[in-house]
Amino acid sequence: MKKLITLVVLAATLLTVTAVMAEEKEMNHAAKLAEMDGKAIFKNLCKSCHSEDSEAGEYTPMTLIMEQWDEFFQDTFAEAHKEAACPSDETKMITDVLTKDALKKVQKFCVDHAADSEQPMTCG
Repeated sequence: MKKLITLVVLAATLLTVTAVMAEEKEMNHAAKLAEMDGKAIFKNLCKSCHSEDSEAGEYTPMTLIMEQWDEFFQDTFAEAHKEAACPSDETKMITDVLTKDALKKVQKFCVDHAADSEQPMTCG
């Protein structure tokens, strides 16, 4: 009976530690995103799926004009990425990883450097 109780306690402890570690990883990821600007987020999370000859299609800030980027982020982003895994943690969807603040930073970066902006940029 003591062995069974010990096993149950060990299993519960293991589950608790695993949950805490997962939560800590989430917090670290969110903190890293909070520290990054839009360009860094784009390079780290977007570019890996949207590079030249990629299945998802190549996208850089210059791919669209400012108005198109605004419309994309407001109307299309969530639907277009609902099945896209996060490149840094494929167990998560990109829509779950990107915070609202991080997404706004990427949007601002794309709009500020769109094809019709004053400073077009490819995000090379």
